Parts: sequence; structure tokens; C-alpha cells
Amino acid sequence: MRPLHLAAGLLALPLALGTLPAAAQTAPVGKQAGTFMVRVRAIGVIPEDNSSAITAIGGTVDATSTAMPEVDFSYFLTDHIAFELIAATTRHTITANNTALGKVAVGTTWILPPTLTVQYHFFPHDRFSPYVGAGLNVSFFYGSSAAGGAVTHLSLENAVGPALQVGFDYNVSGHWFANFDVKQIFLTTTAHLNHGAILAKTALDPLVIGAGIGYRF
Repeated sequence: MRPLHLAAGLLALPLALGTLPAAAQTAPVGKQAGTFMVRVRAIGVIPEDNSSAITAIGGTVDATSTAMPEVDFSYFLTDHIAFELIAATTRHTITANNTALGKVAVGTTWILPPTLTVQYHFFPHDRFSPYVGAGLNVSFFYGSSAAGGAVTHLSLENAVGPALQVGFDYNVSGHWFANFDVKQIFLTTTAHLNHGAILAKTALDPLVIGAGIGYRF
């Protein structure tokens, strides 16, 4: 399933939960200072590949989209302000297009992108509570594997960049929440091919779309 199709299906989850009969829904517990929330989401990670430059052979870099599970932890400093940290890892296939050698399979890599955001939650005591956030992403690349052929070795530099966020929680029943979340991460990295003989700098700038459930302690 493509991440965009997955995200569309996931978006229907919180909306469907919101149609539960009133008798099945208790009064919202809302969000309160000093409490924690743990969420489990399915996410679609969509690299935008906004710009790239490859030395020696020219061309542009392309990284595939992927879908994975994700866990996040939030702490409410006040009823309105929370800190969120996400934990997830994704695998991507990398190709170089329009090079002097044509389309070149570069290889695959895993990314571990812990992201910390500061959020402002609107209407924290209501059943429907949207939020916005901004913060910092640190992306660690590991498990990189060259495709072979023209590319015999692949490594990528770890990177740090800003992140923006928008989403909402819906208090379904008791301490349970449905969640939909979108993050834009600004990520630029340099790939070293064949031990640095070829460098490929690219702005991946992934869009991360997720939906799932959460529990407020």
C-alpha cells in the first residue's frame, strides 16, 4: 500500500471514532498539566527530494516513500503546552536519475529520526483538540547497503534540521484518544558513494503523515 493511500485510510479512523453513539462516550478527560500521553501511530514517510547535486556523474537523487509504525511520548507542561518525542525508524531505497550513466541504483538505508517538538494544544479540555508544534529533528543513517554495479559502497551523513507539526487528538472514551498528525521535516544529507569518490547532496525534506491511538495517564 502506498503511503498516501495509507494516510487517507488512517485519516478515516479518528473520524469514524467520532461517530460513536453518545452513550458509548464518557465525558472527555481532556489534557492537563503534569500528565503524560503515549500514542501509537502508523506513519507514511514521503521524501520530497527538493534539491540534489551529484559530483562526477551529475543527476538528481530520489528516495522512496515508506510506511512504518511509530511511538511517541508527550508531557504536558501546562494544559496548553506539551513536549513530544517520537521514536520510529524507516527503510528507503535510493536511486540517482538523469546521470551520465543514466538511472543508477544507489542502494538502501535505514533512518532513525528522533524528533522533539514543543506543541500548543487548542481547547485542551474539549473532546476535539487540535495542536501545532515546532522543534528539532536529528536523523541517524544506519544499515546502509550499496546496490552493487556502479555503486560498491554507500554511507550517509547524519543530519540535524527543524521540524513543523500540525494535528489533532479526539478524546474517544475515558483516557483514550484518536490522533491524526502531519510533520514536515527539513533534512539535508550527503551520501558518500564508493568511499567518497562520488558525493550526492540532497534535501530529502520528508513529509510524515500518521494516525493512531493514544492513552493519557
